[in-house]
Amino acid sequence: MAQLTSAPATPAGLSRTADRARYDRATAGLPAPLAIVDLDAFDANAADLVRRAGGKPVRVASKSLRCRALIDRALSLDGFAGVMGFTLAESIWLARSGITDVLLAYPSTDRAGFAELTADPELAARVTVLVDDPAQLELIDAARGGGERVRVCLELDTSLHLLGGRLRVGARRSPLRTPEQLAELAELVERRPGFAVVGLMAYEGHIAGVGDRLAGRPVRSAAIRLMQARATAELADRRAAVVRAVRRVVPGLEFVNGGGTGSVARTAAEAAVTEVAAGSGLYQPRLFDNYRAFRGRPAALFAQPVVRRPGVGVVTVLGGGYPASGPVGADRLPEPYLPEGLRYDPQEAAGEVQTPLLGAAADDLLIGDRVWFRHAKAGELCERFAELHLVRGDRVVETVPTYRGEGRTFL
Repeated sequence: MAQLTSAPATPAGLSRTADRARYDRATAGLPAPLAIVDLDAFDANAADLVRRAGGKPVRVASKSLRCRALIDRALSLDGFAGVMGFTLAESIWLARSGITDVLLAYPSTDRAGFAELTADPELAARVTVLVDDPAQLELIDAARGGGERVRVCLELDTSLHLLGGRLRVGARRSPLRTPEQLAELAELVERRPGFAVVGLMAYEGHIAGVGDRLAGRPVRSAAIRLMQARATAELADRRAAVVRAVRRVVPGLEFVNGGGTGSVARTAAEAAVTEVAAGSGLYQPRLFDNYRAFRGRPAALFAQPVVRRPGVGVVTVLGGGYPASGPVGADRLPEPYLPEGLRYDPQEAAGEVQTPLLGAAADDLLIGDRVWFRHAKAGELCERFAELHLVRGDRVVETVPTYRGEGRTFL
């Protein structure tokens, strides 16, 4: 297993107070609410992902960025190669925009999309689709608009089964778990005209997406570490066996994809894995503060203006109710980040049109001042904003559209 190391959260000499001052200066002429990406932090996070990948290419998870300019920026950096998409429509859009290697990481029932894909030689060569059930092949064939060969990736279920399978830990994704099941589907795909297996993927969300250093919860953190150690060892053995079995059917398998931001080093250490996927680590949202394996720099933030001062120790900002997907809980809310020392009013939390914030820091805020937040997750922030202001130092150097700003709302 790769040695787990931590990168500093901020470079020497910088502080959250200094960050707030330069973000305020950079955006002083812009109306809030607004969203920024700190390019110095983004690039530092990218370099750390590449370092942890240990020489294996990092495929950019587009759902975690949802901004073509920043996807392109990541792909321009050494160590990154290819995109992992989240819908077929998005994958086709990215491929048409010039990205030559897009892996669709979720099954699709987009018949119009499959008709477009199979009718266009360039698209068919650039986009790989996910299959984990023969019924998906039937749907694709029924939707065909042409005879182009469909590039297929098979997905392995990574969940950890305990107590003889009675306890499952991990996301409910693929039904394919054993080497025999994957090899059998690979044979079926290979025998079917118009399809070819080119890759395997396995996303270990219970390792890559679950922090193991929860503030104030040492017992739960220790339990998560024990689970992840066992899951890592079990999956490494099973994934290697699956790859061997599938390669007997498809000797020319092009890639084996695994991992995510939280497990890049662990997954890249497996000989069977040829590439890792990551995206959230480029923005470093708040949920990714809970890992021992790395310490990224917050790169994506949004600012809400102070519009009211209801009393001592409280201010109200405009909007802010941007919860993240996943299990309902306080950790899915944005974090009031700058200035330090603000917290939600438990009676209102993050509101639809206004958000009261409590704390001594509130008394230093005036009408029109900004409170900077971090989203709990990464790309979901971009569903709230049409553009991102790219900050270098204390200047906005470019403003770029998000998917929403380009009129694209894929999910």
